[in-house]
Formats: sequence, structure tokens, C-alpha cells
Amino acid sequence: MPAALAACALAVLFTASGAAREPLYGQHFPAAGSVDLAFTPGDDIDLMLSEAIDSAQTEVLVHAYSFTQRRIARALIRARARGVDVRVLADREQARALPQNVLGELSSSGVSVWLDANFASAHNKVIIIDAESPHATTVTGSYNFTLAAQRSNAENVLELRDNPGVAQAYRRNWQRLKSRAVPWQGQP
Repeated sequence: MPAALAACALAVLFTASGAAREPLYGQHFPAAGSVDLAFTPGDDIDLMLSEAIDSAQTEVLVHAYSFTQRRIARALIRARARGVDVRVLADREQARALPQNVLGELSSSGVSVWLDANFASAHNKVIIIDAESPHATTVTGSYNFTLAAQRSNAENVLELRDNPGVAQAYRRNWQRLKSRAVPWQGQP
């Protein structure tokens, strides 16, 4: 009899866990599309992100804390040259602290660059690609867009493809933060 009760309890538990639920915190989206993971040192995250940007058709939005990684910057410049709407929102203090940042190069190539100084740190590291498309891609993780993140640090990145709901949520957050940012005017 105890085994039968345990089996019934497990059946109820698994049935309940499969049901739709309200999020306890933030927002909840159903699993969709595919997920790629990468870790440094070891994985070529800069190449992974460049290839994702190279696939963009209409829009690329970037949240950057530190941005010195030239391979990723070149991918954004290529996307802009193809007519993709490319916009970057970067942490103002990191832009000031890192004279080797690529923000000026991006701006002079037609990429719209904004600086966020509304928080102690604008610490997001996110790329949102074609949020309105069924093939939307969202990239997030600890990976700063820097050479050190690629070569020296223990970092991670998560790429969510074909999940427009997630991409649109990140896009709304990007737009909310950008509304209080200031345009790049050369050196911050």
C-alpha cells in the first residue's frame, strides 16, 4: 500500500508540474526553439556571437558593460553596413574607464551608441537579434564583450534561438533603459 500511495503522489506531482504556471518572479515564457551554451576559457564565444550577429536581418540591440572586443564590434559594423538597425547601450563608467573601448569606432561606422549612467553599474551583457521575427535570438550571460572575457576569465553565455517572446521581453527592457540614457558624444 505505501508503494501505491507514493506512486499516486508522484503522478500528482508530475501532472501539476507540467501545467501552465504563473511566474513567481519576473516573467515566464514557454520553452521554445534551441539553446546553445558556451564557456570560457575554451569555447570561442566571440566567434559564436559574431556569427549570431552576422545572421541578423533587421535589428541588433546590445547591452554592454565593458566593450573592447573587436571581433564582435566588426560583426556589428558589418550588420549596419547591410542595413540592419544596430544600437548599443553601454555603461558610461566603463566607457570612461576603458580608453580601448570600441564605442567610438561603432559610432563612426553608423551604429547608434548610448550611454547608461542611471545605475551604479549598467551591468547587462545582452544581444537581441530580430526580436519581431519567429527566429529571434537572445544572447545573455556573464560574458563581457572583451578580450579578457574570451582569453582570461571564466565566463558563460546562453544563446536562445527561435523564442520571440523572450527576445521581445529583453527588447522592451533595452528600450526602457535606453529611454533614460544619453547619446554617445565621443569620449564620455
